[in-house]
Amino acid sequence: MSGASTQDIKRHIRSVKNIEHITNAMRLVSAAKLSRAKAVFENTQSYLHFVTESVNDIFSTVEDIPEHYLLGGREIKRTAYVIITSNRGLAGSFNINIIKEAEKLMAENRGRAGGGATNADANANADANAGSDAAAAAAPPLLVCVGSKGRDHFTFRDYEVFSEYHRPPEDVSFISTREISKPVVELFDTGEIDEIVIVYTAFFSMLEQRVQTKRLLPFEARKDPWMHRIENHIDYEPGVKEVFNYLVPKYVEIMIYQAIVESATCEHVARRIAMENATDNANDMIAGLELHYNRARQAAITREITEIVSGADAVNS
Repeated sequence: MSGASTQDIKRHIRSVKNIEHITNAMRLVSAAKLSRAKAVFENTQSYLHFVTESVNDIFSTVEDIPEHYLLGGREIKRTAYVIITSNRGLAGSFNINIIKEAEKLMAENRGRAGGGATNADANANADANAGSDAAAAAAPPLLVCVGSKGRDHFTFRDYEVFSEYHRPPEDVSFISTREISKPVVELFDTGEIDEIVIVYTAFFSMLEQRVQTKRLLPFEARKDPWMHRIENHIDYEPGVKEVFNYLVPKYVEIMIYQAIVESATCEHVARRIAMENATDNANDMIAGLELHYNRARQAAITREITEIVSGADAVNS
């Protein structure tokens, strides 16, 4: 602002104040949405955790699970990625972190000739059974983009986007999640894809959110010796295959819904923090501009007084 007139500085101050009003309003809106999203997340977390743990127990105790649902049951040649981003920006690095993690994961999988089991599941062991080692290169990934930011990014870069969903995350219901999960599970059942991986932001606390990846299918069953004892006491009607054909789509649907709810909470946290930082920066800029304005105004007054005194001296001499 060196050499700027007081009028220019005042215009700059007004401009920054307008921005500060906008960012502060967005901060308040994000805080209100965060409160609602966090309540939904907490209300569903315990229930969803119970359901997923029950499904895990069933997978871990039954011997004759349909083979294609289990890791190592068939060679992984093509992976479908469910990538959950937001529909709007101004949320700091929320979207770019998800996109970078998805691109990194896809690059790692392309580097494997013939596929094998992915390392997407954060809880999977690195030395898990990886399927067969084929010589052919893995097929290009198939993307399901939840959120317009991810869709725009990957469409522009010519990735194959199978489907897209860009409703506000807080408006996505458990029933509507079936529109996302059902077509992907059908592709898995028909063999068009061999793996389903979800990429989203996980909520740990108000100060910590991290991008996570999870393999939804095929399932890595870990046998629990305590649960194995009750295996022979469970009968599945009309049969194990029919039960799992019903259960697996529900499991994928639950996991995707949980990820969307959790990601929505993280999005509002990120946007609230970003707008709070923007508001603080605007206030700091306003304070600096007002100091500069006062100095410029004082210099102008001093200069005018000096000119008046000089003129008076000239008249008197």
